[in-house]
Formats: sequence, C-alpha cells, structure tokens
Amino acid sequence: MSRKPANETPLYVRLPATAGEKLDRASEALGIPKKDLVANLVAKYVDPDSQRGLQALGFLSQPRPVAVQANSGESTVGRYSFQPYETPEVMNAEQAAQLLAVEENVVVQMAEAGKLPGRKLGSVWRFSRAAVLAWLGGGESR
Repeated sequence: MSRKPANETPLYVRLPATAGEKLDRASEALGIPKKDLVANLVAKYVDPDSQRGLQALGFLSQPRPVAVQANSGESTVGRYSFQPYETPEVMNAEQAAQLLAVEENVVVQMAEAGKLPGRKLGSVWRFSRAAVLAWLGGGESR
C-alpha cells in the first residue's frame, strides 16, 4: 500500500465540467500534472491570512450578474449575493483599519501613541474588537 508524502494533503473535489476540461487541457498543453497546477494556483492566489485575500476569494465565489440584452424600454436584469463573514474577536492592524474605515498605518500610529487600545505581540499589533468598538463609542475626542 502506498502512502502519501508527509508534506501533501489529499484533495478530492468535483469541478464543473467546463472547469475540469480547462484543467485537463492546461495540464496536457503544459505537460504539468494537474495537482501541480492546482497547488501553484492556490499558492499564488489563496491568502486566508489577510482580510483582503479572503475578500478576493469571496468575490470569486459570488454569483456573477447576468446581463440581459436590453431592447427598447426594457431594463437590464442582474443579481447580487451577500455572504457575511464572522468578524474575529482579535484583529490584526489590517482588520482593525477596515473596521474603523481608515488606513492601516493610521491604526498602527494611533496604537503606538497609546491612543487606540491594542497590544503589540512581538512585531505585530493585535486589537480586541470589543475594546476598539468601546473606544470608538466612548465619546472621547482624540
């Protein structure tokens, strides 16, 4: 019985037929095994450690609007899908910046100046969502 290498994880998925055919054609044309193509695509495009990376992935999985040829007097029809995500209780500077709708460097500067509640762990800042929201709603003008 063969065993999988320690640095590999099995992946079993069902792809839409058109996506599977594209993967087959690309593998054959490039002479690269499908598993290597998929691994390289994941390495390049999947970033689950940043909010921006997760949003980009979420955007890719959203249904696309369906454009309808508009004849005289007809409207274009489309659709929108929203998938909320759970906000983490402990945020990094990027997530805190997104919550506060400011640039990440503003969050870091305010934290370093003691104006925004947070803790520096090694070289990175961490923020409690509850503490940031309490600070924001505290009525302090800083």
